[in-house]
This record gives sequence, structure tokens and C-alpha cells, in this order.
Amino acid sequence: MNFFVFITQDFTNNKGNTKGKLICFLFRIANYARVNKYTRILLTPYLLFYKLFVEWTLGIEIPYNTSISNGLKVLHGQGLVVNSNSIIGQNVVLRHSTTIGNSKSGGKSPIIKDNVNIGANSVIIGDIIIGENSVVGAGSIVVKSVPPNCIVAGNPARIIKTIL
Repeated sequence: MNFFVFITQDFTNNKGNTKGKLICFLFRIANYARVNKYTRILLTPYLLFYKLFVEWTLGIEIPYNTSISNGLKVLHGQGLVVNSNSIIGQNVVLRHSTTIGNSKSGGKSPIIKDNVNIGANSVIIGDIIIGENSVVGAGSIVVKSVPPNCIVAGNPARIIKTIL
């Protein structure tokens, strides 16, 4: 995938969402540093800018080495924290004040499958999988795997509906 296509791969899902488009664009440029050690060396000054601007100024922690497939949609973004060991699939929606990470230092992080919609102020932690086409309700605390095609909500999150 060429550089321009790579850094603009999330634009379609963020249509009309300038802030989300900017966040994804800046992340993808930084994420391009994963291609090989030469691009990482070349992009080192940009990675510093990314850390200072996106993580410190905007308050959005999505480390450049996080594995995120195309179609990421970020709504609002403030307070968004994603552990670098998390794996996020295609067409995932992330909202503000969401934490995705490990439950203990050095522990495994979640795998978020394709087409998952994550509500604001949600916490998804531990060695779990969020299945395809699932919805995590706002304010949910998810500590167990979620099967595909489910809506979960609450603390701890429980399945409240299966989507057919």
C-alpha cells in the first residue's frame, strides 16, 4: 500500500468529522513508522511531534505501534486511551473517554474484531475478544469476551441483546 493511500484509509468512515479525520490522519502517518526500521528512523522527528501534540495536547493516547485495521472512526477523542498491544479490526468506532488495555502490568490486551461500535466512557480490559458486529454500550466495563453480534452494557458488561 502506498503512503498516501495508507494515511488516508480512514477518511471515508470519518466523512463530515474533521476532528476524527485529523486524529486518524496523524495516527496513520505515525503508524507508517512500523513498515521497517528505515521508515522509523526517518519518521523519528514526526513521532516526537505525534507524542507531544496528539497524546499530550489533545489527550488521545493511541501509540503509533498499535495494530489498527482500516476504517477507524474516532468521535470526539478526548480521554481516549488504547494500549499498544491491543488489536483493533476494520470499521471500529471509538468514542471519547474510552480505555482499551491490559488489566495488569504486562498483561494481555483486548482484540477488537471488525465492525465494533464502542460507546463513550467504556473500559475494555484484559485478555478478551470483542466479537464482530458487536456494540459496547456507553459506560460499560468489559472484562469478559463478547460473542459476535451482541450488544453489551453495564458494570460488569452483560449481553442485553443479540443482533441477528
